[in-house]
Amino acid sequence: MCIGLNCALGAVEMRPFIEAIGKCTTSYVICYPNAGLPNTFGGYDETPEVTAKHIRDFAVDGLVNIVGGCCGTTPAHIREIAEAVKHCKPRVPPSSVFEGHMQLSGLEPFRMGPYTNFVNIGERCNVAGSRRFAKLIMAGSYEDALTVAKAQVEMGAQILDINMDDGMLDGPRAMARFCNYIASEPDIAKVPLCIDSSNFDVIEAGLKCCQGKCIVNSISLKEGEEDFLAKARKIKQYGAAVVVMAFDEVGQATDSKTKVSICTRAYNLLVDKLKFNPNDIIFDPNILTIGTGMEEHDKYAIHFLEATKTIKDTLKGAKVSGGLSNLSFSFRGMDAIREAMHSVFLYHAIKIGMDMGIVNAGNLPVYDDIEKELLQLCEDIIWNKDPEATEKLLKYAQTTAKGGKKVIQTDEWRNGSVEERLEYALVKGIEKYVVEDTEEAKANKEKYPRPLHIIEGPLMNGMKVVGELFGAGKMFLPQVIKSARVMKKSVGYLIPFMEKEREEIKAATGSTAEDNPYQGTIVIATVKGDVHDIGKNIVGVVLGCNNFRVIDLGVMTPCDKILRAAIENKADIIGLSGLITPSLDEMIFVAKEMERLAIKLPLLIGGATTSRTHTAVKIAPRYSAPVIHCLDASKSVVVCSQLLDETVRDEFVEEVAEEYEDIRQEHYDTLKERRYLSLQQARDKGFHIDWLTHPRPVKPKFFGTRVFKNYDLEKLSQYIDWKPFFDVWQLRGKYPNRGFPKIFNDKTVGEEARKVYEDAQKLLQVLIRQRKFDARGILGIWPAQSVQDDILLYSEEHDLHSSEPIATFYGLRQQAEKDSASTDPYYCLSDFIAPLESGVRDYLGMFAVAIFGVEELSKAYENKGDDYNSIMVKALGDRLAEVNLEPGLGTFSWWC
Repeated sequence: MCIGLNCALGAVEMRPFIEAIGKCTTSYVICYPNAGLPNTFGGYDETPEVTAKHIRDFAVDGLVNIVGGCCGTTPAHIREIAEAVKHCKPRVPPSSVFEGHMQLSGLEPFRMGPYTNFVNIGERCNVAGSRRFAKLIMAGSYEDALTVAKAQVEMGAQILDINMDDGMLDGPRAMARFCNYIASEPDIAKVPLCIDSSNFDVIEAGLKCCQGKCIVNSISLKEGEEDFLAKARKIKQYGAAVVVMAFDEVGQATDSKTKVSICTRAYNLLVDKLKFNPNDIIFDPNILTIGTGMEEHDKYAIHFLEATKTIKDTLKGAKVSGGLSNLSFSFRGMDAIREAMHSVFLYHAIKIGMDMGIVNAGNLPVYDDIEKELLQLCEDIIWNKDPEATEKLLKYAQTTAKGGKKVIQTDEWRNGSVEERLEYALVKGIEKYVVEDTEEAKANKEKYPRPLHIIEGPLMNGMKVVGELFGAGKMFLPQVIKSARVMKKSVGYLIPFMEKEREEIKAATGSTAEDNPYQGTIVIATVKGDVHDIGKNIVGVVLGCNNFRVIDLGVMTPCDKILRAAIENKADIIGLSGLITPSLDEMIFVAKEMERLAIKLPLLIGGATTSRTHTAVKIAPRYSAPVIHCLDASKSVVVCSQLLDETVRDEFVEEVAEEYEDIRQEHYDTLKERRYLSLQQARDKGFHIDWLTHPRPVKPKFFGTRVFKNYDLEKLSQYIDWKPFFDVWQLRGKYPNRGFPKIFNDKTVGEEARKVYEDAQKLLQVLIRQRKFDARGILGIWPAQSVQDDILLYSEEHDLHSSEPIATFYGLRQQAEKDSASTDPYYCLSDFIAPLESGVRDYLGMFAVAIFGVEELSKAYENKGDDYNSIMVKALGDRLAEVNLEPGLGTFSWWC
């Protein structure tokens, strides 16, 4: 293969670029310069002898393999060049360049080597990780979404992670479209991209649109070696580097030994079978959540760090990456805690050998700047030095206010009723008195004749509060787990009494039937194709602690296994979980199978990638029994309880069905995705005026600006549009009584509208009489010409060919594709200004209007406690400002 340059430059100007190419490639180098730079008439003056001398210098210095000439060179030039280099040795390409480096690129090269600092991968161009980015992409505002990407580059992101995994998006199309938008912005396109998806079709769509060499995130062995190698082979064909997750056919690796084993297996497959460049392999050994309150999670950070060290020591050339947000997911909503944990973790991971990470680097505190107590707590939880680390970190977050003052803790809550004490204990996760309080409640036989009534009463009420707080982001996962422990302790105390009660009932009635001690049986599973289970496990813990029998089928669970387990265990509810986008399709399949087999059990949908909209639009219509989205662990208790309570079930299900119908309708109303013409196509279909045959624009009476003050408010008031005035007061008549003055006839709001209008008229007369407002305006008129979509302004009558504009307005042309039957043009404001090339002189006018005095008068009323007139002043000022142009600025008197 040969790489090089031709045209554009002469040999002298081309030399530094040829030298740079030679340093970067193992290929042959080609050079075809012009005969110097063109002269003012477009010709070339460099003689054959001069061109040949420069090129001979290239050859002598070992820079080139093939030489020739381009613009301005003649047969004489080529003969001289051939003669000049015939005794020179061709360049000997190096066997390797940047050995030991991962080489990536956007518009600019990016190399990672042994001495490269930690590489920040920007995380915000992710529809699952950034609400703002997701909102823009869902709305089709791809150009605005570029601002998210640009901000990350400006904050120091060296690679951009792009993820379009959402059930409501056409993933491949969205990925391709956004990558194409990035390609149009050099400030963003200069950095390499990381194409991130759990759907390989989305990855491939991104690879087809990427400039330079990017990273694929990710593939794994979860579907076996054949699938792994097939995807890796395609990635190699596209010339990309690859992230390999520490998953295999068994599931997600959680301990260091398994992480290393899976990564080593994947490395050997890639290097030995596909000859994949080891420097292009990145392993993600799974940064998992710590501080969940579950003991088996306590060493997850240590396992990652240990695996990272072993991978770097044993797998030559391989890099290590990871997504930091998972680490602190338990503390979501506590940004300061999360950022400190991330900073401390990175500090140690980088020292051990972690090369890169998906992280919002601009928000991380410097390790040495972290407050000492918080730093120690983060060290303890990451290295699992203290079994109470989670508890202490939570306490730190709860007792340290924004100003750093400690919140005084007391036992005042112990003075409340037993119901209040149980609720407080559940919400705060206090186990100390729960058995004592449960016993007190049990002793009140009049209020709680059966132990079950305590569970259904104060304990469930407390868990409902926990659920609401958790759902609102006011409680966090470790606290929910603590609440579940309190619940479990209370229920555990009551179970022997419940069993004794059942035995007594059996003896009294002679019944031999087994009583079910549980509220209900729930089968939960992570669906086929997905190995994520932390969230599901937490749901299982919370439900189990609330006296539900939980049948947990684990991860990668096929549909038939889920349905068989539900039938065999006489389940009351089925719960499906998933984290990656393909899981959504599997959930739809499970719902369709349940409908086909007439398994009419409530179906709960949960997991980070799920949403109410997807559940309502894509899953619920496939299944005639209740389908309910349930994202939060604690809310699952409330939902399951309502589904199994015959007194509220029907009403609850009906309410959810109505809500989902509204969501579906709203979704379908906004479903039409805009398609866009290219800019040139839109220009071709623009609004074209024949300026030579149309009447010439009238020359205005003046150029420049004029200011107008003290317009007559009495005259202005005659032009007021009152409909927006009533909108301010949220008074809207219903057909046929919409608008002014019909609103006065409306049965619901008519009377109040009339009162407000009368008050407005009284105040308006005061404003006019006392001249409380000053209506002002400014008018400007300038000579103007258009150039394509832009409008050029001039200070005075100008020479059409030599005058310089004083300002340029950059116009935006309509590009959203119109209906196929539409003949409407694709407008731009510049269409209405004569083009510079037409020779027709044109003009542009602008104005601004305002009512002065509104803010001061409104504030005066507010200071007197008269909010009504304070708002009334603003509403009237708004109406008067809108009509301020009517008497003068908006007339043609200034033009003719």
